[in-house]
Amino acid sequence: MRITFLGTAGSWPTKERSASAIALDTEKELLLLDCGEGTQRQFFQSSASFMRVRRIFLTHFHGDHFLGLPGLIQSMCLNNRTEPLDIYGPPDAEEMVGRALQMGYFTLRFPVTVHALQPGQSVELDSYTVRTARTEHPVPSVAYRIEEGPKRGRFNGELARSLGIEGRDFARLEEGESVRVGDRVVHPSDVMGPPRPGRSIVYSGDTAPCEEVTRLAHRATLLIHEATAAQEIEAEANAWGHSSARQAAEVARSAEVDVLYLTHFSSRYKELELLETEARVVFPGSHAARDLLDHLIHQP
Repeated sequence: MRITFLGTAGSWPTKERSASAIALDTEKELLLLDCGEGTQRQFFQSSASFMRVRRIFLTHFHGDHFLGLPGLIQSMCLNNRTEPLDIYGPPDAEEMVGRALQMGYFTLRFPVTVHALQPGQSVELDSYTVRTARTEHPVPSVAYRIEEGPKRGRFNGELARSLGIEGRDFARLEEGESVRVGDRVVHPSDVMGPPRPGRSIVYSGDTAPCEEVTRLAHRATLLIHEATAAQEIEAEANAWGHSSARQAAEVARSAEVDVLYLTHFSSRYKELELLETEARVVFPGSHAARDLLDHLIHQP
């Protein structure tokens, strides 16, 4: 599982940062979290391909989070895409995406389905679940938790050898097949550890600190939280529905997440060391994301 930060700017792009967009590669499919202006160009500079995007999750409809959508879809059409695309968003998603799809003259060559989600709603997809929560922002807005289903326990090779397993029977057991050793049948459950929780990624979108996002992020593998401002102006940021880096770290600490990535940085910050340092005082596992940064999410 790999996260690629395509854009980490707040409100508008800068020379250093593109508008909000994050690619999540599950190996089976590519998901896109928000789609700010310039997202398709960022794809070309990354290790990901926009033609693999199967689902798009939009947090809200401020321009820096969705204005890349019309261009992305039109480019998919020009590249002869035929696979369906599902777009998820807050309660006004059908109206807003519908407007975006009517921009300019082009022929939509593949099915696009829009799913409007209420805060607190869950969606069961192929091998993962998507849960939503309300965020503290001036317009309808949701955060997302993308969580894999439980994984099989780890294969205990030492235990298997002690039971007389050898040769190809190792692979058969790992693939879920029982094998016979003398008069005994060894089942996969005999040599597997307990089931492991799946990986979970939480993306806040734009929000002032709020309890709903903290609950959504509880013990997540990775939290991606906006950090528009430094501590010295966090009251002003909160008034506009945004968080400081320090407050994002407080959410991570309260939620007991493994790793925190900060994003959505105000253009006033050319360098990010200040924001990263303020966050690490509260939550040492904090990192400031940069455009085109890849982060691998390993299985526990």
